[in-house]
Amino acid sequence: MLMPETKKIAVIGAGISGMAAAIQLADSGTEVSLFEKNTSFGGRGQAFQKEGFFFDMGPSWYWMPDVFEDFFNEFGRKTSDYFDLVRLDPSYQILYKNDRLVVPSNIEETYKLFESIEPGSAVFLKKFLHQAKLKYETGMKEFVRKPSLSWFEYFDLRLLKAAFQIELFKSFEKSIFNHIKDYRLRQLVCFPVLFLGAKPADTPALYSLMNYADLILGSWYPMGGMHKLFEALYHLALEKGVNFHFNSSVEKINIVNGKVTGLQIKNQSHTFDAILSAADYHHTETVLIDPPYRQYSNAYWESRKLSPSALIFYLGISKKLDSLLHHNLFFKSDFNQHAESIYDYPAWPEDPLFYVCVPSKTDASVAPAGMENVFILIPLAAGLQDSKKEQDRLFTFAIDHLEKHTGQSILEHIVVNEQMSISDFYSAYHSFKGNAYGLSNTLMQTAVFKPRIRSKKVKGLYFAGQLSHPGPGLPPCLISGQISAIQLLKDMNL
Repeated sequence: MLMPETKKIAVIGAGISGMAAAIQLADSGTEVSLFEKNTSFGGRGQAFQKEGFFFDMGPSWYWMPDVFEDFFNEFGRKTSDYFDLVRLDPSYQILYKNDRLVVPSNIEETYKLFESIEPGSAVFLKKFLHQAKLKYETGMKEFVRKPSLSWFEYFDLRLLKAAFQIELFKSFEKSIFNHIKDYRLRQLVCFPVLFLGAKPADTPALYSLMNYADLILGSWYPMGGMHKLFEALYHLALEKGVNFHFNSSVEKINIVNGKVTGLQIKNQSHTFDAILSAADYHHTETVLIDPPYRQYSNAYWESRKLSPSALIFYLGISKKLDSLLHHNLFFKSDFNQHAESIYDYPAWPEDPLFYVCVPSKTDASVAPAGMENVFILIPLAAGLQDSKKEQDRLFTFAIDHLEKHTGQSILEHIVVNEQMSISDFYSAYHSFKGNAYGLSNTLMQTAVFKPRIRSKKVKGLYFAGQLSHPGPGLPPCLISGQISAIQLLKDMNL
């Protein structure tokens, strides 16, 4: 009796979605080849070393640890097989013009913090987080794990009921502002949706599940750096037999009579039974696929609301800095004004909010003894033209704020100064308009309104990543790769 021929699957992109997809596919017995244009795995989660400092280039928040643990458990592993995870306490601090809030990891202490600022707010927060738990358990376990190819997937009485319970059609801002008046507490509660790439007024209240992730599940850190998570996925993929090909930029997806036949790399054709692209969706559609097989027009892409891009500084400081935690949010400026410069009237912000990560406060291995590893991120509108003048101005702006906050000189103690900006996101990741986080999670860009994980026009072609379902962030992108791979296997009867 002849054994069935092993199916050959190609995955494009070795970021978190691509590696998750490759692991799922290889575990099911297919022969998986993963092609990555860069020199190493990780996508936006790459890292670099310089002068004894170890810098994570992208994601710095480790939220929803259960999502990662569940993923590794599915394949007979634990995250602890690969790295040590520690919970940050305090979780982070928010710095206002004349005040600061330090957010404890203990929820009871958080309730006391709210009550001390606005009497009665803790009562609301408890109720709010109870609802957020329901949204998290329903949203992360049910809604985001549907392939979202059709609304019929959700035509289940239990899920329809849940859709109203999780306030899918109500704005996040309304669910908060009617109950909390203090601007500091409002910004504390609204801050997590910044990861979703939209203003609170435009974000469905469903995403208060992020507050559950923040205040209940907590902020964590893999010792050695966030890169340890990507390293773990890479090693698990190798254990499953995935073949990695670095420095292998895909030039074209070959299609014959509406079905994928393979890839073109370095002017050579490689045959595959199916292809899953975890590269930038817009790049895949507009560059790798011939026009007749594209699902979305240029007008469609131009109408999409994008999450921000970012200006990032990776600094090595030859001294220890005071008054900073692992995570620090500088909200000393006008929240709405900066948001408008990102979403409404794209421009380089005059007086931006920004984020500072100092992982050396937790992990001595990421900086030489007596020094600090500092990551500064300033959100920018996607699609702006890079400007050295504006980058220099914002660098000075951020350093001035840091020096005032710490009461220390910093500028003359910078021994490493690397940066990444809008054009770098495009050149490194083919990122549409240089965005950093994917599509904004507005209601009309949620679930089936997102670019599909399975092509409507090409048999055997699938997509994953932050521009597809379920959206931006490490946990959703991990899930995106997995559900796309599962759909591929289902369609191929594997």
